[in-house]
Amino acid sequence: MPLYHKLGDFPQKRHTQFEKPNGGLYYEQLFGTEGFHGHSSLLYHVHRPTQVKEILKSYSVEPKIAIGKNIKSLLLKGFELKPEDDFLDSRKAMLVNKDCTIGLAAPRQSLRTYFYKNADADEMIFIHKGKGKLRTMMGNIPFEYGDYLIIPRGMIYQIDFDTLENRLFYVESFAPFYTPKRYKNESGQHLEHSPFCERDFILPNELETHDEKGDFLIKIKKEGMMHEVVYATHPFDVVGWDGYNFPYGFSIHNFEPITGRVHQPPPVHQTFETATFVVCSFVPRLYDYHPKSIPAPYNHSNIDSDEVLYYVDGDFMSRNNIEQGHITLHPKGIPHGPAPGAMERSIGHKETHELAVMVDTFRPLMVTEEAMGLDDGQYYKSWVEAP
Repeated sequence: MPLYHKLGDFPQKRHTQFEKPNGGLYYEQLFGTEGFHGHSSLLYHVHRPTQVKEILKSYSVEPKIAIGKNIKSLLLKGFELKPEDDFLDSRKAMLVNKDCTIGLAAPRQSLRTYFYKNADADEMIFIHKGKGKLRTMMGNIPFEYGDYLIIPRGMIYQIDFDTLENRLFYVESFAPFYTPKRYKNESGQHLEHSPFCERDFILPNELETHDEKGDFLIKIKKEGMMHEVVYATHPFDVVGWDGYNFPYGFSIHNFEPITGRVHQPPPVHQTFETATFVVCSFVPRLYDYHPKSIPAPYNHSNIDSDEVLYYVDGDFMSRNNIEQGHITLHPKGIPHGPAPGAMERSIGHKETHELAVMVDTFRPLMVTEEAMGLDDGQYYKSWVEAP
């Protein structure tokens, strides 16, 4: 996150004594990335953040692969995923490769009985349905429909839902999430032509500081395993921090679309990037204004990327029979484009009110057994014209 932020109290000078009001010292922790080279923050804890009392059990959470080498375009009916009470149990991997996991979740209950840490991957959680608060050791972030939550790896968090019906689209990434380089100057500030700016980020606030000892269960995901670890003190015991590595939110409704006289390619919708995939936001926008423009996208070949589209809301002009919560996968190796009749229907239209999230991966995606349970089985034939 190329933005400095701070919360709470901390000493003026790094790595110096920071005394508690009633005696003793606070405990400093560097929360950093890429060793000591990447973005980092300095946190100050009431208790040592290293006090592991017990490791209760460890078990595999690796997704089961149904199709390892895929050429078929798929449509997954995401809203057919059955809700579950527990936050982690509700998360189901749909598409995976060595760089990321793309999944869905429909949790009914808040995550309060334990804490969670993903030790391997940064997480992007898109809120399709639901409202609540992300609670972390570095402060809390309110969220609602249309919000992206970016949670750095190693972040300890819980999540509160104010709603019973919650639908989430998530991506776990083994490379950090950044905003696109072409929208920033050398110092990382967003430029005037960027479709969003620093004002649009939802930063952590409401820092919780718990001075509690006891048994605190943290479920830690690492290398495809879930480890249940008991800590001796409450994980949310930070009195202050500052730096560049922290969770934040961003509303898809604050993405300002880039339009042109003719159809613009998907990179104009780019919102986040990693070294291994990009994330784009398709939002309500005016169509192209050339007198002979064709608003529907042109056919294009997926030579280097698998394309995943998660449909959120509105009328999806380029496809037929698409509903909220559907996921389409267009794999590399074969071209794809608008459904039969969509190109002709689009001519003369002035605007669209669609809302969708796209993930383009640079390596092929494998399809999980959970995904096959939501597959419509016919989508790959949807470009064949009726006789």
